[in-house]
Amino acid sequence: MEHLSNKRKVSIMIAIMAAMFFSAINQTIIGVAMPRIIAKLGGMDYYTWAITIYLLTSTVATVLVGKLSDIYGRKPFVLVGIGVFMLGAFLSGFSKDIIQLIIYRGIQGVGAGIIMSTAFTAVGDLYAPRERARWTGLMSGVFGLSSVLGPPLGGYIVDHLDWHWVFWLFLPLGIVAFIMIMTLFPKVERRPGESIDYLGSLFLTTTIVPLLLAFSWAGEGEGKYAWGSWQIIGLFAVTAVSLIIFLLVEMKAKSPVLPLSLFKNSVVTVSNLSGFVLNAGMMGAIIYVPFFVQGVKGISPTYSGYVTMPMSIAMIVTMGVVGQMIARTGKYKAKAIVGLIIMAAGMVLLHFMGVDTPIYITIIYMCILGFGLGISMPVFSLTVQNAVEPKQLGVATASSQLFRSLGGTIGIAVMGTIMGQRMTSKMTELFAPAVGTAQQVPMDPALAEQMQEFLNPQALLDQPKLEEFMSGLPVEMQALFNEFLEKVREALSYAVTSTFLAGAIVTVAAVVLTFFLKEIPLRSEKDAKPAAKEAAEGKRAGFSKPRTDS
Repeated sequence: MEHLSNKRKVSIMIAIMAAMFFSAINQTIIGVAMPRIIAKLGGMDYYTWAITIYLLTSTVATVLVGKLSDIYGRKPFVLVGIGVFMLGAFLSGFSKDIIQLIIYRGIQGVGAGIIMSTAFTAVGDLYAPRERARWTGLMSGVFGLSSVLGPPLGGYIVDHLDWHWVFWLFLPLGIVAFIMIMTLFPKVERRPGESIDYLGSLFLTTTIVPLLLAFSWAGEGEGKYAWGSWQIIGLFAVTAVSLIIFLLVEMKAKSPVLPLSLFKNSVVTVSNLSGFVLNAGMMGAIIYVPFFVQGVKGISPTYSGYVTMPMSIAMIVTMGVVGQMIARTGKYKAKAIVGLIIMAAGMVLLHFMGVDTPIYITIIYMCILGFGLGISMPVFSLTVQNAVEPKQLGVATASSQLFRSLGGTIGIAVMGTIMGQRMTSKMTELFAPAVGTAQQVPMDPALAEQMQEFLNPQALLDQPKLEEFMSGLPVEMQALFNEFLEKVREALSYAVTSTFLAGAIVTVAAVVLTFFLKEIPLRSEKDAKPAAKEAAEGKRAGFSKPRTDS
């Protein structure tokens, strides 16, 4: 579609970004609200599942749709993605318990995976690599804008309205995005001679799903299994067997769902590995920021959104600037390394926070993290698209999204395990000495039982309930209860900040990987026109010149 007029391309990009914004705002509006939603529905032990299931289903959808969109074009899949996402959001608002929420979030994830896979690939259809940098920066800015608007909105809704509206508020925007894609996006004829790799798709799915389930179910607490349990080992065994079969199938498939030849390209391989590690560190750590802000600092969801807003603004501004710089110079490797180093530094600083850390210090540390994200995030999709032929754009972009999603999902699961273990050990350490003291303090048994509820850090996320309980206590017991809550906050702070340190260590690994990235200068449309003319002349003369930019 590079032949379309610039006006038509811009119109299509506006439609694509509207679809992306619809998907992204529904994610960010939920982030800050989720702790309160979990507190209302119950099921703190399943908190990570409400996030993990979304990433799991979006991961599977992303990679399966990548090849299909190469065959049938992007338009039908964007439309299906918007429709499925709207259905999942609509049903999520009717959730009666945490299990229903998890199921409906899974449906949302399918839609999100389809939207994101086709949206980023469509940029590759429309623009040459260097021009993509500008649009990739703007598209990443859409995520940033949703990160600015979403948290305050989500916090306001759970503080002042019914939480169901978190899922329903932006459904009209989905309808608008659907109509825009329907009318503006050009239809592409099916590519002849291509077949669908059903067997490869099946075994790719049976590789991904058990792998993510194993990481999500492993750990401590209700609904979890020990890492050495037969359930977890069995899931890893299914993953290994499915992976071997998948590789054998793909070697013989006429039109493989994930061509193994992609990974012979060192740029694709290193970029995907870097994206995997980057997302593992980033998602695994920052997903717990609302726990620190709301649970440890006691800030309401509404104001929690304002606390995270500066980080999002820093990320948006940086993405826009870096996108323009890459478009102008065609260089990206040094920027990716610098961005990852700043990210790691931001996470290390977040690790040193505690109950007494002033909130403005937290905001400064989060802004540093935002600057790092803004510099590094747009790079790795560009490098993959720049390194492959146009006919492989869909599947190559899908592979990039696949590795990022796998990294994010595994990162959240592993960080959740770390947080749970640290929480348990710290609670034991803090409350063991208090047992003898508590026995010396006369207390009504019913009141003592009620106070036991607040040993669960989930209680810290429901401030109205805390205030109600506190106001009902006798005056002489309020000081004791405050002391009790301070210990729970200290334990939660210790657990959450441990995930930031783990995220920093993982991000350093991404820095090391990026040093091995081969930098291929991004081709621009100005470069492409002489090349196309030369190729046409060569064809008339009876020969063709091989491509040298990838």
